[in-house]
Amino acid sequence: MPKSEETRSLIVGTAMRLFTENGYDRTTMRAIAAEAGVSVGNAYYYFSSKEQLIQGFYDQMQRDHQERCIDLLSGEPAFEERLKRVLFAWLDVAQPYHRFGTQFFVNAADPESPLSPFSEDSTAARVASIGLMDEVIGGSDVKIDPELREELPELLWLFQMGVVLFWVHDRSAAQKRTRMLIGRTVPLIAKLVGLSRLRVLRPVSREVTSLIKDLARPEPA
Repeated sequence: MPKSEETRSLIVGTAMRLFTENGYDRTTMRAIAAEAGVSVGNAYYYFSSKEQLIQGFYDQMQRDHQERCIDLLSGEPAFEERLKRVLFAWLDVAQPYHRFGTQFFVNAADPESPLSPFSEDSTAARVASIGLMDEVIGGSDVKIDPELREELPELLWLFQMGVVLFWVHDRSAAQKRTRMLIGRTVPLIAKLVGLSRLRVLRPVSREVTSLIKDLARPEPA
């Protein structure tokens, strides 16, 4: 790994630890730089603000998640199993940051915040996550209504965002309730996706797809 990437990862990792220990609002860039053993100027060279640090964290988590999923998806054709593996893998990657998750959610939940997963600043991580869902579908043997297939990666990502929200508030040991949520909802999703290819149900699936597209479409200025 190049020295610059090592420094960048060190700053992100240090920031996440301090955010968890001391709280997001109480942690300064100066404290992060001191703990990481770099100058304040060097810290600002890589990240102009704490918000950018969170974006770096999003990107790093996405890369870790994607790398973990390579072997998990290899040789597995079942859509249901592929989706489960990807979602469970995200929980494994995110587990060390669960305490921090409750702290940054207050900011990330604001649609105007750059920390929102729907913001322009989060585009890279969002596009990569949707791309992973596209891989889940494309590498499976599931047969889908073509119109639903086009929208399904983003719909699955939205489902994942719902899982993340549940996970943030999950106080069960090792977030077992979130794992139960995935284990019981993914089979239902797989059944609905499989049924979409049936001619009699296509109007329903397409109406749902159209509704979600309209809700997601930005309003005119």
